[in-house]
Amino acid sequence: MDEACDTVTTRATVVATIWSMNRTLAANRVQVLVIEDDETIGRHLEAGLLSGGYGTYWSRTGGSGLIRARESAPDVVLLDLGLPDIDGVEVARTLRAEQPDLLIIILTARSEEIDVIVGLDAGADDYLVKPFNLTVLLARLRAHLRRRPDSATDTEPIRMGYLVVDPAARRCLLRDREIDLRPKEFELLLTLARHPGAAVTREDLMAQVWDENWFGSTKTLDVTMAALRRRLAEAASPIEGLGTSHMPTITTLRGHGYRLDLSPRP
Repeated sequence: MDEACDTVTTRATVVATIWSMNRTLAANRVQVLVIEDDETIGRHLEAGLLSGGYGTYWSRTGGSGLIRARESAPDVVLLDLGLPDIDGVEVARTLRAEQPDLLIIILTARSEEIDVIVGLDAGADDYLVKPFNLTVLLARLRAHLRRRPDSATDTEPIRMGYLVVDPAARRCLLRDREIDLRPKEFELLLTLARHPGAAVTREDLMAQVWDENWFGSTKTLDVTMAALRRRLAEAASPIEGLGTSHMPTITTLRGHGYRLDLSPRP
């Protein structure tokens, strides 16, 4: 009788340990929310992500996807642009406004370049055009996750005139006023700021801000750069007495890349 009780107790302990380990592993996994109305693609993504070790949720509409994102706070959203209830661009814009550090990858069957640009400008970090290979998606996902903020090694604030870029706090300040930058915009500015006055090639920017094994078009860089310039200009315009001598400028080097030029204060 005692041996039977010991056996039951041992089994219960093992089950409890395994359950606790699985719960810990699940909590530590990257959580991916798939917002996709196509049944075949949705199931394919769900199975592939689960087999890749990702925690996965699947929503079939934009509305339910936004609710799920608010409830579960995922690390990544794979977002179809052609949803039945809400346009995917609007979903991306809402997600970015509510969760600034969220990684958003749009999935689109739209072949026109303008559709991709609109999606990226709405806040997406990357895109894949359907049909796509699951292996490529997983590789792209790993590439982005390796570029998360905690991978930065140099944490000292960088000062350029009245502009301050703080890697540790991931903040950008202009005359003590915070500039709201999206994650990739911040990383792009930070990369240029770490090499002031030096020409940085498009290839180096793609490797440092996105990944050295980048599969996508460098159009992503152009869209992000345009958005960064716009946000810096918008932040500077209402500040009285702020001239060009107080702000760095991003110079385009055609056929090569970009350079952050620092103008000395008067």
